[in-house]
Amino acid sequence: MKLARFRSGDGPIRLGRVDGDIVTDLGDMPGVGTSLRAILPRLDELRSAIEAADGVAHELADVHLEAPVDDPQKYLGIGMNYREHAVEAAAAGIPTPTSQLWFNKQVSCINGPFGDIVKPDISDALDYEIELAVVIGRECKHVPVEDARSVIAGYMVANDVSVRDWLQKRSPTFTLGKSFDTHGPIGPWLTTDDEIENPLALQMQLTVNGEVRQSWPTDDMIYDVYEQIAYLTQVMTLMPGDILATGTPAGIGAPTGNFLKVGDVVRAEIEGLGAIENRVVAEHHVAAAG
Repeated sequence: MKLARFRSGDGPIRLGRVDGDIVTDLGDMPGVGTSLRAILPRLDELRSAIEAADGVAHELADVHLEAPVDDPQKYLGIGMNYREHAVEAAAAGIPTPTSQLWFNKQVSCINGPFGDIVKPDISDALDYEIELAVVIGRECKHVPVEDARSVIAGYMVANDVSVRDWLQKRSPTFTLGKSFDTHGPIGPWLTTDDEIENPLALQMQLTVNGEVRQSWPTDDMIYDVYEQIAYLTQVMTLMPGDILATGTPAGIGAPTGNFLKVGDVVRAEIEGLGAIENRVVAEHHVAAAG
């Protein structure tokens, strides 16, 4: 299944099932509501009803898609988890971590799949990072690698937008450089785990103004998604709706200084999961408009 949060016209946010170019409104189903996170623990018991739902159908082109999960408890990302990305980082003088390197993206950074990315006035080092996002489906702790897939609800496309000077120079941790408002676009919907045969064999591509910047399969991960879940759950309880950004491949802007500019359009697409597309806008323009 593909599950989305969407708005039709000026109406309220609804949950919907995406089938091709149609979004079917699930809002009148008992116990569904408008929070995808809230139904994830019950997704198996609701699956048949969701698949059979025949609510109001909308053309996908006529609705506004929201972030599929807008209220996670945690949004975590792993650094330098693709082999070729580690190589390009090493060439820039950044050593490869000897263990999994996790950081926190504050959940206030979450943005919709087609929302604007705000370029901060205080930085000219705005970077892009396409990532496979894993969404946790049930509360879990101490999950063995071999059982890790059982706690995954599904997958999304993520752009782990990064402000490089705050990431590496103005803060001793990654959190601030990863957490600017609007710098967490995700979507376009949640594709449930059963739809994806192998999340470790998906092709990813990111373009800026149509120019390919990143194009790599997910099989280049140093630590795969199951190892990531096992590692994290030694430390913390993962909850339904928690988002794990599982690493970015080679081709980011930092090694060449090819950073994002106002007016750029960034498109991130992952095989089987769809695409998100975001325009870069100036922060002072947003403030003036507000």
